[in-house]
Amino acid sequence: MSYEYLVKSLQKQLSSFESKGQEESVGEIIEIGDGIAKISGLSDVMSSEMLEFETGHGQMVYGLALNLEEYSVGAIILGEYGDLKEGDRVRRTKRILSVPVGEAIIGRVVNALGEPVDGKGPIKTNDFYPVEKIASGVIDRQSVRQPLQTGIKVIDSIIPIGKGQRELIIGDRQTGKTALAIDTIINQKGKDVKCIYVAIGQKESKIARIVAKLEETGAMEYTTVVLAGASGSAPLAYLAPYAGVAMGEYFMDKGQHVLVVYDDLSKHAVAYRQISLLLKRPPGREAYPGDVFYLHSRLLERAAKLSDKLGGGSLTALPIIETQAGDISAYIPTNVISITDGQIFLETDLFYKGIRPALNAGLSVSRVGSAAQIKAMKKVAGKLKLDLAQFRELEAFAQFGSDLDEGTKQQLERGVRVTEILKQGQFRPLAQSLQVAIIYAVSNGYLDKVPVANLAAFESSLFTKLEAEAAEILANIEKTGELSADDETKLKKMIIELVDLEPKVEEEKKK
Repeated sequence: MSYEYLVKSLQKQLSSFESKGQEESVGEIIEIGDGIAKISGLSDVMSSEMLEFETGHGQMVYGLALNLEEYSVGAIILGEYGDLKEGDRVRRTKRILSVPVGEAIIGRVVNALGEPVDGKGPIKTNDFYPVEKIASGVIDRQSVRQPLQTGIKVIDSIIPIGKGQRELIIGDRQTGKTALAIDTIINQKGKDVKCIYVAIGQKESKIARIVAKLEETGAMEYTTVVLAGASGSAPLAYLAPYAGVAMGEYFMDKGQHVLVVYDDLSKHAVAYRQISLLLKRPPGREAYPGDVFYLHSRLLERAAKLSDKLGGGSLTALPIIETQAGDISAYIPTNVISITDGQIFLETDLFYKGIRPALNAGLSVSRVGSAAQIKAMKKVAGKLKLDLAQFRELEAFAQFGSDLDEGTKQQLERGVRVTEILKQGQFRPLAQSLQVAIIYAVSNGYLDKVPVANLAAFESSLFTKLEAEAAEILANIEKTGELSADDETKLKKMIIELVDLEPKVEEEKKK
């Protein structure tokens, strides 16, 4: 048998050879610590691919590939990493990280991987969405035009939020940022809006109180809480908002409306900085990595109002940012301000004066504006924002001057009453129709003669009277979104009657 014949025979056999085994890509840990692993041998791994780490005890821990370097891969470990050591094997899953989605997650408290942490058993769903996804393009969207009612007078009247909008809630710690978001979630009851509250770096005790309040008000029936607590790892805090938006996108793609609250993205940026520095990515301004803007922009761009062709669903984002001493010009606040469609700025000084919500009308803005308001609210609250901002400036100036002309005094008196009427207690969201009624009364000057101390009682009396004697006015506003001329005449008459009763009530109190 000749040499050439043997070579040709071997080549023929090799060319027709088919592997019956399954190709498997396996690497090993070469360095591990602080929830970060450096792996060799995974040359064909994808970015954001899930990895399986095998501990010495045969248990599996999941990780996520982030840094793809020439000779190694940098990965974050999603869970306990205490049992992992150098030399442990790592396998590719060939799957991008996904979380469970669908009706089964509604009413549940889950972690950043979509695993239940509320003790109510497993989540049974066959649907999964990737945590990282390219946002809908311009052609797939339509302009924001439907109001997302918060139930908070000062926001619905002067800083309206629309379905599909990204509205930042910003302010120092303990100024009522979370309270605004929770009130908005509670107000979605009966409005066919699914809500997702993402808690990033919050104390577990605080989240337990929030969940208890949501259950008490019936809001957990349409809400999912994604928890990455203060005691959890940085990788899970980094993933939590992406898991939350993926869960929301499932409902948006089905033509439904979703509200996602990120509480808060300041702690999210800190978690990402921690991961990036451990992965040895170069630090930039204030030691944040250079792509921290991209971190938040690719998250918030996923909020959208989809076109009618795609079902008309929407995902509204309410990111929260904590400032230091009211500095909204710091690095992370300015990043998020430039990504969002407006901001609600809560001021510490106003909060301590008892003006709650402590909204600064001058620095707060909604770039969607009256497009996200019903016609009735647009009609009664048109000049409210300007009047309120001018009053705050005038109030500061008036402290230094004793001689004020009548016009200025009248503007100050009106401003004091507007401020008083826009105060609102926590967990007391108001229907749009009731908001329209009380704002109509104060903005048209009908309350100028009512003592400021009596305004809260007057508001309560007006609501009781409207619900008892003029329920059709409220029903018409809720149904049509408009305040007709006939309804306006009836409303005006009722307000004037109540104002005229005020002196008599005061006399009876004195007696």
